[in-house]
Amino acid sequence: MARCVGLWALLLALHVQAGDGQVVQMDSVKSGFVGSQVELRCVFVNSNPPVKVSQVTWQKLLNGTKQNVAIVNPVLGVSVLSPFRERVSFKQATVRHQMSSLEDTTIVFSNLQLSDEAAYICEYTTFPAGNRENMVNLTVYAQPQTRMSLTSTTIVAKTPRRKMTVATCMAANGKPPSVIKWETRIKGDATYQETRNQNGTVTVRSNYQVTPSRETHKQKLTCIVTYRGERITESVVLNVQYEPEVKIEGFDGNWYLNRQTVQLTCRADANPPVTIYQWKLLNGSLPSNVEIKNNTLFFKGPVTYDLAGTYVCDATNAIGTRTGVVDVNITDFPTNPPNNHGIQQEQHSAGVVIGGAVGGVALLGVAAVLLFIFLRRRQRTFKGDYNTKKHAFGNGYSKAGGLPAHPSKPKNLPYPDDSDDEKKPTQIGSTGGFEPSDRNFDTESEDLKRPYFTVDEGESREYDERTLGFQYDPEPEIVDDMISQTDGSVISKKEWYV
Repeated sequence: MARCVGLWALLLALHVQAGDGQVVQMDSVKSGFVGSQVELRCVFVNSNPPVKVSQVTWQKLLNGTKQNVAIVNPVLGVSVLSPFRERVSFKQATVRHQMSSLEDTTIVFSNLQLSDEAAYICEYTTFPAGNRENMVNLTVYAQPQTRMSLTSTTIVAKTPRRKMTVATCMAANGKPPSVIKWETRIKGDATYQETRNQNGTVTVRSNYQVTPSRETHKQKLTCIVTYRGERITESVVLNVQYEPEVKIEGFDGNWYLNRQTVQLTCRADANPPVTIYQWKLLNGSLPSNVEIKNNTLFFKGPVTYDLAGTYVCDATNAIGTRTGVVDVNITDFPTNPPNNHGIQQEQHSAGVVIGGAVGGVALLGVAAVLLFIFLRRRQRTFKGDYNTKKHAFGNGYSKAGGLPAHPSKPKNLPYPDDSDDEKKPTQIGSTGGFEPSDRNFDTESEDLKRPYFTVDEGESREYDERTLGFQYDPEPEIVDDMISQTDGSVISKKEWYV
């Protein structure tokens, strides 16, 4: 049909171009939906001088066959043929009222039907130019009817588990065909099927298959139908019935003798809800002090060894029965004593306080001992600058670099116990020293000019016996002026340092 329509369009175009100025103007294509209204335009452009239009004929071209739709004649009037009579009319009032003007013979299709899809020819019969015509292709679309539904209002998860169709999505009687997709978090498979109807429409059907389970209950399933760029969505929520999922709560692994207020509770996740709970103790009967309320076992009184054992809870709903099990053992003493954490926190806090106090006292004690040692040593040394102190080695130059009035005393001078009183030197023996008569100041003037040094300077220099052992005759003012220190040094009381 498409090839025939294309060939007719080409022939008509050549025919129009071959005319002597008369043109029939039409749209090349038009479209509309089933049940809607569409206009097929046809306008005649006359020549100068004009020709006379004697008749206008609308024809339907389908599968190479022409069928008259409507005819208008300036003398005879308007005629719309069956089966178009109820749905086709001329748009212009001048044509409807049989007036002489036939330049615009546009027709209007109402309540468009799928059978109206075809090529339509508008032909002008003129005198003396002959016939002039053009053609338009009319396409009719059909909006699909979409529907999504559950295969059953109740989906049961059975054992063994098997896949089953839970929902169906359909786009029926559409033209052109629709495209169906699924959107969901449920893992499953989709199947697709297309059915072409006699009227030219297509019905698309898709089924979604899942394995019903507790996890698929209350999950959302969305069908998306795409038709000519338009998205149509519809959703359902799965209602899956399944057997109870059972577990027993209450045993914390710390049931000890004489513990109070213990209980076991049977928890069950089921759809529909559990209607019957049954408790039992394996290899025995329930303790005498137990009380059953709904799905809970309450143990009255303190915990005893009689409570030990394997407890079983059977939960039953309309789908089936499932079981939960817990092993209860009794200990002599609590593994985690009550409020142990709080007690440990209090003990830790008290320990921190006590430790802080002891540490403070210890620090104060150390500080007091150091202060006592410092004051004691300060009391036993000269009150002046300790840097004035030096050993009796070298020539005994003063701090300013000048030659002192008397040389320093040797290191081996014996003294009585230290006191604030003036210290009296004892008689110096001849061992290791020189008599005043032995000393020659002229020949040893170089030694007198040598800078003094102290032991505090940490030098490793070797000294001969003469250098380390020389001395002058003890004079009263020198002895009275010198003060011995605990580290073997001597200090002149007459020296003053800022």
